Amino acid sequence: MDWKLEGSTQKAESPVQQGQDGILEETGEDGLPEGFHLLQIDAEGECQEGETLAAGRTAWCSKNVQRKQRHWEKIVAAKKSKRKQEKERRKANRAENPGICPQHSKRFLRALTKEKLLEAKHSGPRLCIDLSMSHHMSKKELSRLAGQIRRLYGSNKKADRPFWICLTGFTTDSPIYEECLRMNDGFSSYLLDITEEDCFSLFPLETLVYLTPDSEHALEDVDLNKVYILGGLVDESIQKKVTFQKAREYCVKTARLPIQEYMVRNHNGKNYHSEILAINQVFDILSTYLETHNWPEALKKGVSSGKGYILRNSVE
Repeated sequence: MDWKLEGSTQKAESPVQQGQDGILEETGEDGLPEGFHLLQIDAEGECQEGETLAAGRTAWCSKNVQRKQRHWEKIVAAKKSKRKQEKERRKANRAENPGICPQHSKRFLRALTKEKLLEAKHSGPRLCIDLSMSHHMSKKELSRLAGQIRRLYGSNKKADRPFWICLTGFTTDSPIYEECLRMNDGFSSYLLDITEEDCFSLFPLETLVYLTPDSEHALEDVDLNKVYILGGLVDESIQKKVTFQKAREYCVKTARLPIQEYMVRNHNGKNYHSEILAINQVFDILSTYLETHNWPEALKKGVSSGKGYILRNSVE
């Protein structure tokens, strides 16, 4: 027992240790060779160097972000400077030409558009889009219909004499409602009426005119005392007389656009001719006619050349 304790003490106090080849090596306080400590220090140095490299990469990324930030700040400053110069130019132009009407601001134009639309609700022509047939359409067809509603509303906002638009048979839990919200920015703030009621129960039947290409009667004029109905239907399978049969079911008057009276078929390679138009195209024709009372001009705006029709006076 005493011999072991003495040996342990002697080993701890010995400053050197004999190596495998009999060469004495210096040892540290923990009894390990000094070479081992040197290797350990070198390894720690490499780790620190690696950490420095990693930190350098982070710094490089930060500089890249800073460079982009400075570039963005330059763009913003240039835009502000350009707006300021444009404002000063308009101010100088107004001073030199006091008789010229100044350009209206966007806020003023929005307020003017809102005023015209609200006025149309009380005294303007009325247009209904019958969306009660939307459950028969595919998702692709619903997306196309939502896009047509967006374009129709945009055209109505720009019109000098807008219609008051009502979306009938339009439920908030329907797929077409979800598509309108998804595809049309600001749809919930559109200035129009939305109702779940059917157009046939919402207005007196004698005031309704259902616009359908299958009608035998051509539309002669736009009557402010009538309510015009467009079938909200995008049917790629080309089911005929769907809207016409629905109008007859409720004994409602029908009318078609006077395409046959003012236009003729144009010979084309595909031999394609169609009087079926998107609802926004029909609206453009009605809106243009309301302003010009000129059917050829209105039809020229709404009937694209792809439909295979041209105005009669265009034929040589």
